[in-house]
Amino acid sequence: MGQVLYLECASGISGDMVVASLLDLGADREVLAHALDSLPVSGFRAEVSRVKKAGLDVCDFNVILDGAHENHDHDMEYLFGHGNGQEGHSHEERHHHESDEIHTHTHSGEHSHGGHGHHEHRGLPEILEIIGQAAISSRAKETAGKIFRILAEAESKAHGVPMDQVHFHEVGAVDSIVDIIAAAVCLDNLDITDVIVPYVCEGRGSVRCQHGILPVPVPAVVNIIEANGIAMRIIDMEGELVTPTGAAIAAAIRTSSSLPAQFEITKTGIGAGKRSYERPSLLRAMLMKPAGGQKELDDTIYKLETNVDDCTGEVLGYVMDKLMKSGARDVYYTPVYMKKNRPAYMLTMICKENRRKALEQIIFQETTTIGIRRVRMERTVLQREMESVVLPSGAEVQVKKCVLPDGEERYYPEYESAAGLAQEKGMALQQVIDECRRALTR
Repeated sequence: MGQVLYLECASGISGDMVVASLLDLGADREVLAHALDSLPVSGFRAEVSRVKKAGLDVCDFNVILDGAHENHDHDMEYLFGHGNGQEGHSHEERHHHESDEIHTHTHSGEHSHGGHGHHEHRGLPEILEIIGQAAISSRAKETAGKIFRILAEAESKAHGVPMDQVHFHEVGAVDSIVDIIAAAVCLDNLDITDVIVPYVCEGRGSVRCQHGILPVPVPAVVNIIEANGIAMRIIDMEGELVTPTGAAIAAAIRTSSSLPAQFEITKTGIGAGKRSYERPSLLRAMLMKPAGGQKELDDTIYKLETNVDDCTGEVLGYVMDKLMKSGARDVYYTPVYMKKNRPAYMLTMICKENRRKALEQIIFQETTTIGIRRVRMERTVLQREMESVVLPSGAEVQVKKCVLPDGEERYYPEYESAAGLAQEKGMALQQVIDECRRALTR
């Protein structure tokens, strides 16, 4: 387990608010700049600055689009019409001397997958290809892809079309692509592995989009909230506080909806939104750890089981891979004999509560089972964090440090890091692991 993040969504959540709050927590701007600079997307530049919101000094992440890609997302008059007393994001609030354009150049030229203006509606395969070409870690790619798949499911349900026929509109616009990939990169950079989102607050009324005037919360947000079991509070305020991008990020990264009884806050970051309402658009993010020197965390998981006797090995392998990519913590098969002495496999999956329904849906869709058993289980998880160990050759390997209840520390080489180094250096994997362990005992 890396770092634990708590998102306080009392003023809603959007993509830019998430990125800004993570940058305020200390996510590396140079890492983000390199990632965004690698995107095969045109028509934007990104800027990080400090702004004043309700008298607070907070971080702002701003994706600045050229005229062809502007989608009016932050234009209050476009969204809500004239005469409502609401004003757009005030650029006078910015501390210009602290702003930082995080690109080495502006993405104004054409790329092989770059946009051709606001009228280009990308489908999920095109967006996943953009993510695949980005110079970001595999974990960041997995997170970004998961966010977009959640959005695709929500849009598919809203419009009554299969997922492969969904073409994103506002969600597929350049700024949303940048927001989602930036959020995934920052989460990876901070090594955030557990995210607590107790609930999100949403406003009421209506909002304008490309499909016309829609009620708040908009259908895509409702579908995401429903499918992922996120608690929502409707507050007495006109306006859209939760965007589809924000809801999808929360759904994709949330691992728990309950705060521990007591905890210590190690760092706080606040991200600003662009829309101006009675309640300031702010997202507060907190890094936390167990209080009072506690070495373990109480946790709740679900174990799902089902028996299948008429699926091929190819199908079962595919299902395992799909479940793991969709948020399962573990998946395994056990050979069993069923009624009439039929040889079969029992599929067992471990997952967090917020992913249970989505993962059950995958099992029903991809296998022949007609029923799934489940049990809610409590577990104790040791406090864990990732560290780097330098080998005699100068190469670095990631190791997992676990702290036992009595304070003893144990270190375990991380497989992906060790395997990557073994391939890069032409070494045997066991040799890398042995060198890592010797370095740890020095």
